[in-house]
Amino acid sequence: MSEPRALAVLDIDGVLADVRHRLVHLEQRPKDWAAFFAAAPEDPPLAKGLDAARRLAEVHEVVYLSGRPERCRADTVAWFAQHGLPQGRILLRPAGDHRPARLFKIEMLHQLSARAPVVVLVDDDPAVCRAAMEAGYDVLPADWMGEQPTLFEAQEVEGQT
Repeated sequence: MSEPRALAVLDIDGVLADVRHRLVHLEQRPKDWAAFFAAAPEDPPLAKGLDAARRLAEVHEVVYLSGRPERCRADTVAWFAQHGLPQGRILLRPAGDHRPARLFKIEMLHQLSARAPVVVLVDDDPAVCRAAMEAGYDVLPADWMGEQPTLFEAQEVEGQT
């Protein structure tokens, strides 16, 4: 029996997908989460993120780990197909889970590492990157979209993406 392939874990929003056009829905009060997620199919791809996914898929099994809610699965799968992303398992946030992204994602990394080594996490959220490093995972910080305080708040304060 062969060893399972090592895992490369990639975030979606801010790593593969440029969400800046839809942050406007989170800058208003009350925040319009429905509109924010409804606009996801229009996200332009981030070339550096797609390149990272393709390169990592050459040597590792790719897993996509996102704080997007599970209800966004169909749009996410269609977006991946449209942009030619490598095949990989897509893990989304379960309904009703509003923990900070760093807590949700570290728990998922632990679950994944129980079946195969996680060799790298690619994420744009500094709090997720820090928590992953503290938990012993190697991290590639995805800084190619620049700092987005509105997205950080959604990820770490509101546990919505």
